[in-house]
Amino acid sequence: MRPLSIIKVPVLFLLFIEYQIVTSFDAYAQKREELRVAFWNFENFFDPFVDSTRVYNEFTENGGQHWTKQRFYRKRNNMFKAILAISENEPLAVLGIAEIENQYVLNALFNQTPLKNHNYRIVHYEGDDKRGIDVAMVYCIDKLQLIYTEPIKVRNPKNKGYRTRDILYVKLYDRRGDTIHVFVNHWPSRYGGERETIKMRALAANTLRRKVDSLVALPQTIPKIIIMGDFNDTPEDPSIKDVLCKDDVLVNLFTDGKKLGFEGTLKHEYNWQIFDQIIVSKPLINNNKGLIYKPNSATIFHGDFLFEKDESFGGVKLFRTYVGPKYFGGYADHLPVYIDLIFK
Repeated sequence: MRPLSIIKVPVLFLLFIEYQIVTSFDAYAQKREELRVAFWNFENFFDPFVDSTRVYNEFTENGGQHWTKQRFYRKRNNMFKAILAISENEPLAVLGIAEIENQYVLNALFNQTPLKNHNYRIVHYEGDDKRGIDVAMVYCIDKLQLIYTEPIKVRNPKNKGYRTRDILYVKLYDRRGDTIHVFVNHWPSRYGGERETIKMRALAANTLRRKVDSLVALPQTIPKIIIMGDFNDTPEDPSIKDVLCKDDVLVNLFTDGKKLGFEGTLKHEYNWQIFDQIIVSKPLINNNKGLIYKPNSATIFHGDFLFEKDESFGGVKLFRTYVGPKYFGGYADHLPVYIDLIFK
């Protein structure tokens, strides 16, 4: 075996290299300390296959939307590139998702694209939505550990046949000892009229609030809770303001559109509205230790690639996959939202 060569290097140079390594590591570690928690409504992310167990099969090759494998893979590729942009090429700690059909589309997105390098794990249950769209969540196992999951059914005691999307409850544990309770929502839409459907969103809000109250009632301090979703209501609507956030237990981080980087998460004619929000419990705001919300980090992600020119109403509009039956090949009809958490 050849002896190791001895290279003489000036001490100042060694100190400089050591400084560069330490500062680079510190910067990397500091970046990794932040946990980004995001939510996005994917807009009808269906697989291209006929599901014989469901009546709704419009998103198939021979269905009304002519949803081919090529269109499916283009959507899949659009979404993974957008998620990398939202996460700034770092793994998200949590991503809540609305409007996915099943486990197949989740596997195609998170296990068959470069996202597989981020060590995501999927939480998903088949729900009761008539069209077959569900909520789901992915989390990074390098950042969080899974404790418990549960689909929460939204039921109407006055209408036994009423069905809507589940609320997904996921209990997680961070590597410094905090337990985090996450709820992913996609409340009933305004299809049929805002006033006509307001009771259905109030029903979802009451269902979720009962679960929150059951956690708060446990013999401990108020737990760290993160509620995210497409609520189909704004922060000022009764389902959010008067039912879910009726007291000081919960804080809606998406009430002030001027501080979120963009004016809304979806557009109706001339107007942008904030339907997609993240709401947290007080301990994530005012704790002196553990995992807390990074002030002013609540953001509506608005990368230029998510928009196109709005010829009808001015400005820009979302670059969607479909508008009605017409295929455009874009991303989604909602913008993603996120917050950052830090360790204190």
